[in-house]
Amino acid sequence: MSKALVIDCGTQGVRALIFDKNGKLLAKEKRSYEPYYSIKPGYAEQDPEFYFDEAIKCIKQINNNYSEIFNEIEVVSVTTLRDTGVFLNENKEVVRPSLLWLDQRSTKEFKPLKISDILLFKTIGMYDSMVNMREHTKVNWIKANEKSNWEKTKYYLLLSGYFHYRLTGNIVDSISNQIGHIPFNYRKQKWEPSRFNYRWDVFGIDKKRLPPLVKSGKIIGHITEEISSISGLKEGIPVVSAASDKGCETLGVGCVDNKTVSLSFGTTATIQTTSDKYLEPIRFMPSYPSALPDKYNPEVEVFRGYWMIKWFKSEFAQSEMNESKKLNISTETLLNRKLNDVPPGSYGLILQPFWTPGLKNPEAKGAIIGFSDTHKRAHFYRAIIEGINYGLMDGLDKIEKVTKEKVEKIFVSGGGAQSDVICQITADMFNIKVIRCETFETAGLGAAMCGFVGINIYNTFDSAIKEMVHYEKTFIPNELNKKIYNDLFNKVYKKIYPKLKDLYSEIDEITMGEQKYE
Repeated sequence: MSKALVIDCGTQGVRALIFDKNGKLLAKEKRSYEPYYSIKPGYAEQDPEFYFDEAIKCIKQINNNYSEIFNEIEVVSVTTLRDTGVFLNENKEVVRPSLLWLDQRSTKEFKPLKISDILLFKTIGMYDSMVNMREHTKVNWIKANEKSNWEKTKYYLLLSGYFHYRLTGNIVDSISNQIGHIPFNYRKQKWEPSRFNYRWDVFGIDKKRLPPLVKSGKIIGHITEEISSISGLKEGIPVVSAASDKGCETLGVGCVDNKTVSLSFGTTATIQTTSDKYLEPIRFMPSYPSALPDKYNPEVEVFRGYWMIKWFKSEFAQSEMNESKKLNISTETLLNRKLNDVPPGSYGLILQPFWTPGLKNPEAKGAIIGFSDTHKRAHFYRAIIEGINYGLMDGLDKIEKVTKEKVEKIFVSGGGAQSDVICQITADMFNIKVIRCETFETAGLGAAMCGFVGINIYNTFDSAIKEMVHYEKTFIPNELNKKIYNDLFNKVYKKIYPKLKDLYSEIDEITMGEQKYE
């Protein structure tokens, strides 16, 4: 039976996964790592070769532990974190470490826009957001602060494109991976075709440095002799284009229309749907390319999402960390058990999860309101889970508004989806049934589908979805809990940001001044 190897490279770890054509996960190896290293506050860097080396270690471990299955691999596909660029010189060597999507440095040194473009952005009310985007574009910072490194850069790829190059020797990437601070026309799903378009000046990248793009589900090359020798993979195995981690998750859970959404409880928490049309749930913020060719994933993000769980563990849950070691369970498992001891709404403790602001609200900050002397760590933990969901519920409102469809099902994936308690809280809060897939590795499953379509095990993505996506459990909203959450969301949560917006700006004015990350 045909087998697909998937490399799934995320912010906090990389996995090597083997799936069969029925969607069954047969083998898995994972290596965790620190998300980044930081030489200054706000900096977040990682050597792209570090990611690739960790992936090769996973592949070698799978070869050691599952040699019989490993020898049946017929296709390889890759899915990675988004908005993480790689700088390569003319010899295709890494020029400098990648600046991750988490990196907060900024610059004000860039080429002025044309007057006509400035007037356009001011007319549509996006001038401040555009300036903020330019300031935080990684290439603009490199050009302003490391000019020699930019001059050495012949190829600028996203991390997915770098993996493709290392595996096959070819500079090429998938359309469905192009999500980041790049001159990509999301409506047309191609590099911006007009050399006079504002995107080239905003993002500071010229087209000659960018890779050719193909649709997902296409063979882009084959495993080279070099990679075969260091990984154990057979030379000549086809490598097939897939999609970003979130796009693959949305495909992997079977979210293929506007009546369903995919919730990803990952480092960045997202809510996505799949649309035949280009739609913008947040006005002037792009609808990303879907893993399904020629379709779109309208999306709303909570940037720090389930990263906040790691932050909470590190800063507040030392006793739970120690206790979980004694019980030989994960800290998250222990914390999730304690969620049942806290009532819906956490006794009025409400969290706004803007630990990292978005482009449309660059002044936003995280907020927690409603503290009293009755609150303990477990209440704080549940408030984090609920706060992330409130942010995603706000995203659902925006998605339903532009699709003009009522969502009937929620598919969940990511670390938090492994918890029955979190899934039930989610069903109660959204007042929509929540469905969990048979496999937790939904991004890997979506990438495997792309692989099998690419080598014609399946002629269409529809047939791959039908055969490979399976569901494990459904969670039905609790009638009493959903009323509590509905009231808290509409009467309290939605009012927090409007009431605090001016105060956030004052905080920046008083405490930051010109000392933002430069």
